[in-house]
Amino acid sequence: MRLCSRVMSDPSNNPARPVCIELPVMWGDMDALGHVNNAVYARWLEQARIAYFERLGLIGGGSVGPILARQAIDFREPVTYPDTVSVSVGVTRIGTTSLTLGYRTTSQAKQGMTVMEAESVIVVFDYATGKKTPVSAELKRGIDSLQKE
Repeated sequence: MRLCSRVMSDPSNNPARPVCIELPVMWGDMDALGHVNNAVYARWLEQARIAYFERLGLIGGGSVGPILARQAIDFREPVTYPDTVSVSVGVTRIGTTSLTLGYRTTSQAKQGMTVMEAESVIVVFDYATGKKTPVSAELKRGIDSLQKE
């Protein structure tokens, strides 16, 4: 995984989805039907989500962190080996105890065509108490700053 080397040409990419990673499509990502398996797309989303959270400092810093509550994926086009995909992610909504992330995935082999769009709901969770916790003012400021990059 590496950060995207350029801002994608879609004007909705930035600032809505300010974090972007590039991932190689591996031969083993394909299934018996000859295209990338749907479980791999979920892994790509996870990698982008973690890159976003690392930029926020939300990973590995105490007992409060993110937990995935819901994920929806819209598959637009099949992806095959060889290829490199770019996955961009950003916060589209901040709730009382949750964040909604929006994703867009494009294919280099398909000249930047969107191959997947997705949405995840992330709950801010206190792992020490085992309960959800409000989105802090500090986290909101960090999201606002990152979304403006």
